[in-house]
Amino acid sequence: MNIKSFHACATCIHFQAVRTDKRMNYFCKRLGFETKPNYQFKCWTPKEQVQKLIEKRKREKKE
Repeated sequence: MNIKSFHACATCIHFQAVRTDKRMNYFCKRLGFETKPNYQFKCWTPKEQVQKLIEKRKREKKE
């Protein structure tokens, strides 16, 4: 499994989900605008738990 499998706004440290009365709003704190969980940008920085999972999958692939 490669990094592209994890690359999405929802796995980024800058992703923020905010519930309003009518719906969920997804926001990128770094870029400063609304986004969606499945969008991808080049500025992606994975969350710590995602980084650990990526490393785990890399180790499993080597074995």
